[in-house]
Amino acid sequence: MNHTWKRLLIVPLLSGVLTVTGVSGPAASPAAAGGRPAAEDVRAREDTGAGEDTGTGEDTGTGEAGAGEDIRARLAAVPGMRVLGERPAGAPGQTVLDLSFRQPVDHHHPGGESFEQRLTLVHKSTRRPMVLYSGGYDLGSAPQRPTEPTELLDANQITVEQRFFGTSRPAVTDWSKLTIRQAAGDHHRIVTALKRVYGGAWISTGGSKGGMTAVYHRRFHPDDVAGTVAYAAPNNTDDRDDSAYDAALERVGTAECRAALKAAQREALLRRSAMTERYARWAEGEKAGFEIIGSVDRAFELAVLRLPLMFWMHQPADGCAAVPTAASDDDALYAWVARVSVLPVYADRTLADFTPYFHQLGTELGYPQFAAPHLDGLLRYPGIQEVRSYVPRDVPLRFRPGAMADVDRWVRHRGGSLMFVNGENDVAVAEPFRLGPGTRDSYAFTVPEANHHLSIRSLPPADAARATEALRRWAGEGPR
Repeated sequence: MNHTWKRLLIVPLLSGVLTVTGVSGPAASPAAAGGRPAAEDVRAREDTGAGEDTGTGEDTGTGEAGAGEDIRARLAAVPGMRVLGERPAGAPGQTVLDLSFRQPVDHHHPGGESFEQRLTLVHKSTRRPMVLYSGGYDLGSAPQRPTEPTELLDANQITVEQRFFGTSRPAVTDWSKLTIRQAAGDHHRIVTALKRVYGGAWISTGGSKGGMTAVYHRRFHPDDVAGTVAYAAPNNTDDRDDSAYDAALERVGTAECRAALKAAQREALLRRSAMTERYARWAEGEKAGFEIIGSVDRAFELAVLRLPLMFWMHQPADGCAAVPTAASDDDALYAWVARVSVLPVYADRTLADFTPYFHQLGTELGYPQFAAPHLDGLLRYPGIQEVRSYVPRDVPLRFRPGAMADVDRWVRHRGGSLMFVNGENDVAVAEPFRLGPGTRDSYAFTVPEANHHLSIRSLPPADAARATEALRRWAGEGPR
């Protein structure tokens, strides 16, 4: 599946959306091209600087000569670890290995059922730091990319597929075991096992849902790593109150651009018949159904409601110029809505791939619903923004309202060596993680005018220098 699609799902749903790439199809197809909305494509929009490939590809000289065979043997000797195969190295001095690690389904009862969790290792040297990275979803099939902290530290990197995503799931799915605490337990066991091989400093990182995952791991196992860099990570502490998101949508960008987006939403619903006809034609060609959401009409209305969030998360700075108007023809309007809202996301086969994600939204993470008074008289489905719309009816959803509030309290009163990097225009982080009176050696940075895709390098120079210095200090590295 394409990593770009996975990302798109997150923010629209709460944490991060994706950036559609490599989708092809008829001119009026949903992804600005149609084709199957691969999970990797969805995830791509959610990628931030944490997964941004900004390296030079130069040999840093830190790789261990002839270390490939040795590192495979050392890893194979770790209890519970299996070496599945080797990939071509992305740069000289690297060894890239696919691994699996045996995890208990329930960390409170480790002797019970278990499953194999997929990992990918980019090895340079056991003497270098290790970066623990999670995108918050499955690993996908895309080549392993170094995160920004990995590049800044010239580090090794271990990428973790989240429990119940991809192939990292037990034979029988017990949804009650898909919790942030159980996932944190997975990361804790991986770190504990691999510190036998990699004894240097460990840093964790992730973007959007991956950044959230990194913070949750620290909440339950604060001493596993020396520091955490979370990019574009939402912090929805009260799922009953979404006013921060509505307020953010009313102040982001210019008044003219906000008005144009609202007008485009209205135009899309005023031309609902023409829009859904094209959407249904795409679905027929792709053999895609809408049983989970209920109908192509329901899916289209939900996509229109989410459109402003998706726009501000992923569109370029000059994106306002491309917003269609009442003068735009039906094909142009549909193509724009399909591209910005990523219409293939709402089809059954994509939603099925993301059922674990929606389950997390509906049980712990929370999910913002957006007020839309400018669409009064045009909406047909009250409650369509509820998480239940995305989840098959046989998957239980029981929300635990204390989970995010607990993490937030930990960050503000006991957290340490945390770094949050957010974009000024990213509505997804309308409720961000905030430092508090008890937070130690931590930082919160904002990239001016940035959206959901950012990096430490994109910060103003003084902030970028402070962030880089803190990261290297956590990793025990001196100034360069």
